[in-house]
Amino acid sequence: MENRPTARGGEAHFSPLQPSQRFPLGTRSIAQRLDFSDSTLTPQRSQRRASPHSNVVQRAAATTAGDRFVPDRASSLTWEARLNLKEMKLDANLDVSGESSGLYSQILRNELLSGSSPSSNSVVMPAGSRTPPSTPVYSFKGCATPRKSPHRKGRVEAVFSHTRSPLSKASQDLLLSPRKACRTIPDAPYKVLDAPELQDDFYLNLLDWSKTNLLSVALGPSIYLWNGGTGQVSKLLELSSHRPGHCVTSVCFSEDGDSLAVGTSTGAIEIWDVNKIKLTRRLKKHDLRVASMAWNKDTLASGSRDHNIFVHDLRMSDGNTPRSFIKHTQEVCGLKWSPDQNYLASGGNDNNCHIWSIHSNKPSYTYSSHVAAVKALAWSPYQHGVIATGGGTADQTIRFWNAYTGAELSCMKTGSQVCNILFSSTGSELVSSHGYSQNYIRVWTFPRMQELARLSGHTFRVLYMALSPDGQSVVTGAGDETLRFWKIFEPRKSIPTAPSVVNSFSPIR
Repeated sequence: MENRPTARGGEAHFSPLQPSQRFPLGTRSIAQRLDFSDSTLTPQRSQRRASPHSNVVQRAAATTAGDRFVPDRASSLTWEARLNLKEMKLDANLDVSGESSGLYSQILRNELLSGSSPSSNSVVMPAGSRTPPSTPVYSFKGCATPRKSPHRKGRVEAVFSHTRSPLSKASQDLLLSPRKACRTIPDAPYKVLDAPELQDDFYLNLLDWSKTNLLSVALGPSIYLWNGGTGQVSKLLELSSHRPGHCVTSVCFSEDGDSLAVGTSTGAIEIWDVNKIKLTRRLKKHDLRVASMAWNKDTLASGSRDHNIFVHDLRMSDGNTPRSFIKHTQEVCGLKWSPDQNYLASGGNDNNCHIWSIHSNKPSYTYSSHVAAVKALAWSPYQHGVIATGGGTADQTIRFWNAYTGAELSCMKTGSQVCNILFSSTGSELVSSHGYSQNYIRVWTFPRMQELARLSGHTFRVLYMALSPDGQSVVTGAGDETLRFWKIFEPRKSIPTAPSVVNSFSPIR
């Protein structure tokens, strides 16, 4: 308790205050000025007996400061000043996107609208107003059951608590509630394999990962298989052993992962059974090297430097003439079938991307906005008919198209050569690999195209990329003769499905 000094013999002597001196004139205890009815905490002014000096006291009280302060909203602190961020102790890395944006919106709703959603009956704040008209500046909390004061009979004393936070209890509970941890993408590969003689050629496709967890990579004239489950490496074939001067220019697994299509520099295509390590078929329709291939059930589409696209039906005999798509004027370096397997996208060194329908030999749409070769192609598994295309060194953009209408949806400038694009099979994200002049692997959200991570490690262009069968890992290959494995995407979430009431195979009654 504060004491006052008094002089005694040149020394300062402190004497305690008397009870009548502890409070200023006209100040009384809180319990004397409050009266409670039932269990509510509604303050009422105590009755005073009239006195001849009552007018003088009222005039003096009007000119001197009392113990009760009723704030004036016009002169109160601004909303920004009262919202003390230090007191809330928010995370320093909190952003305003995604989950944090929803949290911020919920806090504003709690404070401005008392937790209710906006409606036509909501109070509209006037222009320039900073404080909502129905929001109290200060709030006091009382105990649920008032207790009697031991000093004065018949008086009820309430125990009050206060908080320095300007937020309501609902908003404070919302801030203290556990939040989902932000996903972190490792910036280093979890595995690195040597790949000697891996060609540094932008137009080739020398890497693929099957559904049976077999990784095929073409190293010069040879093809090697790496088992992702056991880590064992086996050699599938070597072209130079019986065809000198030939090399592998593309590889592509079938949908079931049992067959591997191998494109060569002479224009021949070989179909290999990876389980029996046996050549099952050989196709020779192209005149020049086969740089790209794509499976569609029992059919195989192939693109070549001879500008042609052939669709081979492997159920037919070798003498059958394949279906041809002829429109490109330079090498075809990219081929992708749509998820519904009704459309084929082709990209070439002529800077064009064509969309082909299985019902026509003419392209449905032609996209010519790129100013460099279009090798990177990827169909979206989330939005039907949406395809992403990437341009080469002179273009450096990723463009999104509607394959059904031919309209361009958006364009993203990446700042470097786009070599590959892969959509995640577990979430709304995609990954792209780049060459000149930044050898990065970049992870994006889709469709907002916000960059989540930028991974580095390759010293040459990241020309080859494939997705693991579980959808979590990505393997990349570059001219630095290395294969790097990255953990990028989240695992698949199993969603239980209830039996459908419209199942055509279930009995009606």
